[in-house]
Amino acid sequence: MSVFLKTRITAVGPEVEALAEGGVLILFADGAPEELAEVSVLHAVEEGPSDEAPLTGAAINVGAVSAEITAIGEAAWNKVREIGHVVINFNGAGEAERPGEICASHVEPSVLVGALATGAIITIGA
Repeated sequence: MSVFLKTRITAVGPEVEALAEGGVLILFADGAPEELAEVSVLHAVEEGPSDEAPLTGAAINVGAVSAEITAIGEAAWNKVREIGHVVINFNGAGEAERPGEICASHVEPSVLVGALATGAIITIGA
């Protein structure tokens, strides 16, 4: 399996922990407006994003935390490619409720929160 996206966390907004405790992670590329940065993990892409979207079963790693994609919304990968934005919902859903969402297997919220550190690598794909 190839790497669809490899990116480094550059900042963690002050409201990210509360969202992550609910299993939701919002990624935005560096330079996001302040009101979005407050709820987002800001990142700088190191590799990708690929032209092709990942499929269900592809790995998502946030630092040492691993999950698998269980569903991907129809617009999610275009948003990653165009503006570095995606909502990852670690709910294990088999179908995305929103077009810009990637669903992934459940991750213990406290473990996810612990992985969100500046400098940590987020990878989609192997």
